[in-house]
Amino acid sequence: MAVRVFNQFHTKGARSSKMLASVVAMLAWKLAIESIKRMRKAYYDIDAGKPYFDFVCEFLVFLAHAADRIAYRSLDTGQRAEFTTALAIRLAEMVEESHEALLGSAEPGVAQRAFIDLFNRRGADYGEYDYGPTGPDFGFKRMFASALREILPEKDKLWVIDQAMDIEAPDAIKALEKAMAGLFGGEAAGPVGAPERAKAQTSSGMGGE
Repeated sequence: MAVRVFNQFHTKGARSSKMLASVVAMLAWKLAIESIKRMRKAYYDIDAGKPYFDFVCEFLVFLAHAADRIAYRSLDTGQRAEFTTALAIRLAEMVEESHEALLGSAEPGVAQRAFIDLFNRRGADYGEYDYGPTGPDFGFKRMFASALREILPEKDKLWVIDQAMDIEAPDAIKALEKAMAGLFGGEAAGPVGAPERAKAQTSSGMGGE
């Protein structure tokens, strides 16, 4: 079942970074759930509970860092930082809201802070790689695949790298690019020769406030 991509508002006018981030966050969540469904159909064991929760978190972090690079094409430095911060915080709120259903109750804010910590740590990892005119480079996708590999059981570890790099990442990035091109009034990733590569932000990360 395809994910419906929202990439237009029905009313005109400028949109705040928080509103744009909320739309992107909702899409990222849908894409993560869709990926789990597809991988389960391919006989990957992503059990309910912690494996499911960890998979969703890694998927969301991957898309958040990809969205940050895409935002580079349309936003200035300050706007980009505001958007990416709002996106990470909204995703962390969604993770917090889903934590009890998947893993049971916990001290309020624990899951949210853990997600922000994961986002910051992965920022250093993804920051080693490029996100060019045609999307994430090999290393960016390989980093994503390696993160998923650590979550899955031993029987799936060998196969998930190809699944993540050849199917899950490209499908999710295609939907993300399409949505953000519409929301930001830019263009989706295209042929080589488009504008310069987006660099990872050099900030030291963000807190969980």
